[in-house]
Amino acid sequence: MPSLTLSLARGALTSPLKRAGRPDATLPADRPSLPAAPAAPGPLAAYRRICGFADSGPLPVTYPHVLAFPLAMRLMTRRRFPLPVTGLVHTWIEISAHRTLHPEDRLELTVYAEELTPHRRGTEVTVVTEARVSGELVWESRSGYLSRHATRPGTSPAAAPPKAAPDPAAADLPAVAEWRLPADLGRRYAAASGDRNPIHLYPLTARLFGFPRAIAHGMWTVARCLAEAPAPDLIRTVRADFRAPVLLPGTVTYATDGTAFQLRGGGDGERVHLTGTASASGTPSAG
Repeated sequence: MPSLTLSLARGALTSPLKRAGRPDATLPADRPSLPAAPAAPGPLAAYRRICGFADSGPLPVTYPHVLAFPLAMRLMTRRRFPLPVTGLVHTWIEISAHRTLHPEDRLELTVYAEELTPHRRGTEVTVVTEARVSGELVWESRSGYLSRHATRPGTSPAAAPPKAAPDPAAADLPAVAEWRLPADLGRRYAAASGDRNPIHLYPLTARLFGFPRAIAHGMWTVARCLAEAPAPDLIRTVRADFRAPVLLPGTVTYATDGTAFQLRGGGDGERVHLTGTASASGTPSAG
């Protein structure tokens, strides 16, 4: 497994050498991959606990993203990658699980960058993750990462429509649960996932990147919402959009109508941190 810590260090060194928004920017053709292997029991168990999934059963639908994230970081911190990884913001994710995955499945993981898209706040890159078992595509995701920079006229969403699902933030979703998030949540999730980005760890390290204190991992917020679903093992498709960071410690409200979901915060509960939709299959696959 590639080291996320080494990738973060490499990203800190290479980011100052890159200039986002270059009109001639191209994406590398690299497709870093990991050979087929089952999920390691210890990290998987820790991930289930911190996200609220059942202690046993199929793989959580978000877990292949966690397994492949070191590959994505290795790709995005290479010199040929056109955007600086420092300050890169995860803006959305789409997941499609083509069948139920199990801990013993030997997943072959591949990551590649698909396209660069103008955004009203800069440039967005789409990173694709694929998981295969014996050559069969069993799971895939697409993630948007935004590099913020000054834009020129004609690069607004009017010229390049944003990739966004119908926004359930406008809907009056009923509140279902209130979660009090401890100050060490970022460190605990980092220990389970390997993602030790300093913005999630301590107030001091978060302030270096412009946050008043540590923020929760976006993928933790998605996973925690999906774990709360009536049948998380049946979820096959997910779309989530990250709206605002969740400061730690803090209190958030989980709201859902059974398909759309939100994570809200603020004193009046009106600050939307996360919106999303999830759909499930009728019956679990034997895999």
